[in-house]
Amino acid sequence: MDNTLQTFKLIVENVEKVILGKREAIELTLIALACSGHVLIEDVPGVGKTSLVSSIAKSIDCSFKRIQFTPDILPSDITGFSIYNQKTGNFEYKPGSVMSNIILADEINRTSPKTQASLLEVMEENQVTVDGITYNVPRPFMVLATQNPVEYLGTYPLPEAQLDRFVLKISLGYPSPADESLILERFKMENPLLALEPVTDGNYIISLQQKIRSIYVDKSLNRYIVEIVDSTRKHHDVVLGASPRGSLNLFRASQAWAFYNGREYVLPDDVKKMALPVLSHRIFLKQEAKLKKISPEDILRSIIGNVNVPR
Repeated sequence: MDNTLQTFKLIVENVEKVILGKREAIELTLIALACSGHVLIEDVPGVGKTSLVSSIAKSIDCSFKRIQFTPDILPSDITGFSIYNQKTGNFEYKPGSVMSNIILADEINRTSPKTQASLLEVMEENQVTVDGITYNVPRPFMVLATQNPVEYLGTYPLPEAQLDRFVLKISLGYPSPADESLILERFKMENPLLALEPVTDGNYIISLQQKIRSIYVDKSLNRYIVEIVDSTRKHHDVVLGASPRGSLNLFRASQAWAFYNGREYVLPDDVKKMALPVLSHRIFLKQEAKLKKISPEDILRSIIGNVNVPR
């Protein structure tokens, strides 16, 4: 476990050579990768969303593709398409942009719902189906989608089914003045991303994902997770609570966080730590709650404070 954990922490430190002052966001992104999951990054332009994804892809020496979502992009651009070969007389599959290890779905809410839906199968089952034939994506596989929370003109909000496929949601936020000064100094001559070297490879990530599943979770913590998720469905300010997929993602994220902290077992504090990033984007509030400026995070903090912690 020591060597595996040490490599995990080396990835975090390597990404920090490019992304300054955002260690928690880097850790959470890698937690999602260790869970074989996907991440939704919601933030304003220019805070390093693309650089974060590129740094992770370089650090683990995996293929990386960026898909710039626009209103005119088609589902076939994502999944691929079949083309007729006149020489062989057969249809040949031409892979789409999704056939890569790390996918940056940039400004995913700027494309049509039909194109957004082309990611549903691959995010859940790691495969795409074109003309009735199924093609597996390479492993490891991860989608990191970005969206701007400010500009709503010309955007299409992600549906509940798509939001539910992201293990967690993060926000980078603006750097502190001190960190921003360091950014200016570090980027003075060239982008440090250009000189970033890998610290491991995709095979390590696959073995890490398998190791995470062996982290022990007591049955009392299973009930604790279920009670938290079930409370989101019964809350008087919530119109739609977290799904069973949310419970499973919280379970896996807690295992990964325990591993990252050098333990082979999960504690209630691990569940509490992961509850907000894993569940907040799965909770949909009633209109009255929005008018009162109540956030999903507020509701989750209240639920966590009221649910009995197992001893």
